[in-house]
Amino acid sequence: MLAQVVPTGGVIGFLTNTKGVQSSLRAKDFELAAAGMGREALVVGASTDEEIDSSFSTLFQKRVVGLVVENDPFFDSRREHLIQLAAQRSVPAIYHIREFPVVGGLMSYGANLVDAYNQMGVLVGRVLKGANIADLPVIRPTKFELALNLSTAKTLGLRIPATVLAIADELID
Repeated sequence: MLAQVVPTGGVIGFLTNTKGVQSSLRAKDFELAAAGMGREALVVGASTDEEIDSSFSTLFQKRVVGLVVENDPFFDSRREHLIQLAAQRSVPAIYHIREFPVVGGLMSYGANLVDAYNQMGVLVGRVLKGANIADLPVIRPTKFELALNLSTAKTLGLRIPATVLAIADELID
């Protein structure tokens, strides 16, 4: 989604939590995806506030045209800080949940948290009624949503293609 919004040919960054359990796998997946789109990838890592600041300095120095922020609880807890740094550096960024664009981030694509929590509640209900946890299926999110903050796009000087606007689940002003 981000590649359709940012200028072609530029470097796309990936911010990963270096202490995350799956961060190395996600970084490799990102690099493969970027290469598949003919884009240069830059992976930066952070697991502290200071490292986040340093990573954004690196992204700015390397003139990234866009940033993918890894789905990670640490980054969720630093939502406002990440959005502020992206705005200060004029870096268009995509996140994994709509809560980021709601408070000023550019865009998100990911699981609908209300739906995911509902599914979790159904499973908890089954356990409370006596179901054996080992007998329950593994349930993955089934509803994904694209949210765009049009005010942030305007501030960044981005034109959102009609094809992206057409598939957005939520447009935020």
